[in-house]
Amino acid sequence: MTDFLRLSNLDTVPASLRGAYVAIGNFDGFHRGHQSVFDLLRRRAAEAGVPAILLTFEPHPRDVFAPSPFMYRLTDGNAKARLAEALDLDGIVILNFDRAFSQIEAEDFVSRFLVDALAVTGVIVGADFHFGRQRRGTPTFLTAAGEAHGFAVEVIDLLDEGSEVISSSRIRAALSEGDIAAANRLLGYHWFMEGCVVKGDQRGRELGYPTANTVTHDNFQLAQGVYAVRARLGDRVFDGVAAYGKPMFNNQRPPFETHLFDFSEDIYGQTIVVCLVDHIRGQEVFSGLDELITAMNRDSDKARAALAAAKPLSELDTRLGFFPS
Repeated sequence: MTDFLRLSNLDTVPASLRGAYVAIGNFDGFHRGHQSVFDLLRRRAAEAGVPAILLTFEPHPRDVFAPSPFMYRLTDGNAKARLAEALDLDGIVILNFDRAFSQIEAEDFVSRFLVDALAVTGVIVGADFHFGRQRRGTPTFLTAAGEAHGFAVEVIDLLDEGSEVISSSRIRAALSEGDIAAANRLLGYHWFMEGCVVKGDQRGRELGYPTANTVTHDNFQLAQGVYAVRARLGDRVFDGVAAYGKPMFNNQRPPFETHLFDFSEDIYGQTIVVCLVDHIRGQEVFSGLDELITAMNRDSDKARAALAAAKPLSELDTRLGFFPS
């Protein structure tokens, strides 16, 4: 297997990725429905003896056309690349999506990107995928284009669970309600986010719980509360407890604050990747600092217990590095 490659454009495609089987979509979440697409992608690529790659877009098209970014994103470009590599794919192409890109005709998208740049062997898309100006690139259009240009096209439906399709919107709703178990079940792995560790008000340090703070976006909709988490710093993994929201202090766009157990290093400026294992409680307002510290001690005990009992949800969960193999 060749080294995993991440491309931000298709101006110069390495020879190792030309002729690939390609899955195209936004893939926000890389959830179990998406993974059914990726499973088929790997099988078709192996049968044809060609690479398996993803073609996706950042930012999400809905964010581009909204008055301001509004979508609670599950996976940004970095997370998508991390997941694609863990899924044993050969590469990912993350194209910049803006209003100019949206005006590319569907025919030009096929000829420029799929035929000329990638020389695809085959393409896989979900049944709801559309591309090109005015969304004219329907699955039916793509199928006809494949016949004309000599590449295979498969259109597949996403998995169902219960009465609803497994979808990014269901997962966002679960996270916004603090239902981590439901979100992780739909994802097929423990949801994670990453960010650069920044300085906060250092109040946690004063309370005996120093935290690694990461900035949240205006449209971050995770339920405020306390979580049992597992965090990666490079190749090292740590258990911890995290809080989102500061009801006793300034609660305007609070950071996500992660306290790593038995850890005392200075990690400002480093990238931390945090996966959510369990929801301990919602945010509460306490009568004073003593009561707050008592609650933090109790939260830490509950987090340690939850993490001790936690198991990977899939092989992907293990490959992401949050659980021992």
